Amino acid sequence: MARDASLRVGIVGAAGYTGAELVRLVHGHPNLALSYVAARERAGQKLDQAVPSTAGIEGLGELVLETFDVARASELSRCCDVMFLGLPHEASASAAEALLAAGLVVVDLSAAFRLKDPLAYEPWYGHRHAGALANQAVYGLPELHREELPGAKLIATPGCHVTSALLPLVPLLRGASDALIEHDGIVIDTKTGVSGAGRTPSAFNHFSEAAEGARPYKVAGAHRHTPEIEQELSRVAGASLRVLLTPHLVPMTRGLLATCYARARAGTTVAACREAALSFYRGGLVTILDEGRLPDTLFVRGSARAHVAYAIDERTGFVLAMCAIDNLARGASAEAIQALNVSMGWPDGLGLPQVGIFP
Repeated sequence: MARDASLRVGIVGAAGYTGAELVRLVHGHPNLALSYVAARERAGQKLDQAVPSTAGIEGLGELVLETFDVARASELSRCCDVMFLGLPHEASASAAEALLAAGLVVVDLSAAFRLKDPLAYEPWYGHRHAGALANQAVYGLPELHREELPGAKLIATPGCHVTSALLPLVPLLRGASDALIEHDGIVIDTKTGVSGAGRTPSAFNHFSEAAEGARPYKVAGAHRHTPEIEQELSRVAGASLRVLLTPHLVPMTRGLLATCYARARAGTTVAACREAALSFYRGGLVTILDEGRLPDTLFVRGSARAHVAYAIDERTGFVLAMCAIDNLARGASAEAIQALNVSMGWPDGLGLPQVGIFP
């Protein structure tokens, strides 16, 4: 497809936080044109009622949210070239299958297609694995799957905790003999804003219960992103890895900070960690901070970039691999568009904001 051609884009789940972020990013993309929006509870509303930031923007705010019906896949192919799916995990498999058969490119934001092994998927998600369709999907982290993405028809967007953990850890594990950290005993601590819980109100994300406290959740190996992290780290390391992931909810709207702890191999230095990451992420959307400088979610708010940093605790021999991202942008919607960009042969950052909103 020509560089200046416009792809017609549809968004299912456009009224949610991830969907609203997709609306913002698609609207600002020079090669994408939003042509279809769908939502469940808000079907029939104009987009500017569900996403007030679109009010007054010609051709955007007046779009009407439709009810997504998988039986209309062929009809949707006449108005869309690409469909972003923000559906529950179990609903994505049938929807994607029908849309692919109708000739659309599908970028899925659920976990339906992220895991290749049914035995790793079904115990965590409680329903059947997507099988051959999941094996057809390309994992949508361009820094790890760049060679597979060109021409991809089905892209599985990574989880936000997964992205924040993989970006700092992967450069340290590449090549069994050259790895800078040990494979065992990796601990991942994440802090995420309340928007990660979605737009539907609950006690978990109610202002009066979330605004003044911080709490761990889904602890002791209970978080669904655990097998996804293990799948990708094991692929890079060439060996089966297990990690301990402990997420925390903190009182901010957007942002995700990961601090990963791993045993340093003999001779590993901060300089070596930075050099490995700088070499691996050259020219992409990952910033490797100078030694002594630490990531902060504020500085990537609204941005498609990730900020990565390293430190070593000489007393205990642990490497600290750290990463800050915006959970709605680099952790979901911006990463989905980045993967689509690569699949189309466009630059990673085409149409994506790279300067965070500050302050």
